[in-house]
Amino acid sequence: MENHQNAIPEELPPDKVPRHVAIIMDGNGRWARARGLPRRAGHEAGTENLRRIIRACVEFGVKVLTIYAFSTENWGRPQWEIRALMHILENVIDRELDELHQEGVQLRHLGELDRLPGNLQRKVRQAIEMTKDNDRLILNVAFNYGGRDEIVRAIRHIVEDGIPPEDIDEALVSSYLYTAGLPDPDLIIRTSGELRISNFLIWQGAYSEHYYTPTLWPDFDREEFRKALVHYIQRERRFGKLEPQTSG
Repeated sequence: MENHQNAIPEELPPDKVPRHVAIIMDGNGRWARARGLPRRAGHEAGTENLRRIIRACVEFGVKVLTIYAFSTENWGRPQWEIRALMHILENVIDRELDELHQEGVQLRHLGELDRLPGNLQRKVRQAIEMTKDNDRLILNVAFNYGGRDEIVRAIRHIVEDGIPPEDIDEALVSSYLYTAGLPDPDLIIRTSGELRISNFLIWQGAYSEHYYTPTLWPDFDREEFRKALVHYIQRERRFGKLEPQTSG
């Protein structure tokens, strides 16, 4: 586990705040179970918490927020839970879209929409279209998303486009990913104490800093988010290179 005991400065230096933060929102079920509530209540509490984190991103100057909402592996969960998650996503769009739009949030979807109910697909596309010109915060919602699946699809499209092997490089592959045109995540946060990446942004996160916290997602509030940003700011990112050597 990471050491979270560093002193937290009053203000975060704007030039050091990560541009792109990605979050694996874990722990909704455990949060509900600890309170004797059904799992759906945990998912709903987690959705409510997202409001706080979006506001915190705007406050602290984060420009891109990516949230892992539903993985390609989550289709193996009980049907009642899948239906509940779909219903929650639809309700969020219905309830929050206008306010997000007014706040300057641009919504994007990472993943494939093909397995979602038709009405939900339409609502997601409408939300993307409505907010496409907003630039205060880009909110990527990874729903029906898997990192390996994303790379496989990118390779298929590269082959379909007839690109010669000698022309394929990292920049080209990146341009075929769902996140094309966006900076890679500087910081990946996982709540609930689990220490794995779970097939999330495995190409884009090659050199991301990671922050793991035992705090369950519904309890991961503004101050917990701030702690994660401070921890990131206090690190030295080397991208595989050695620390600069001082002479003498």
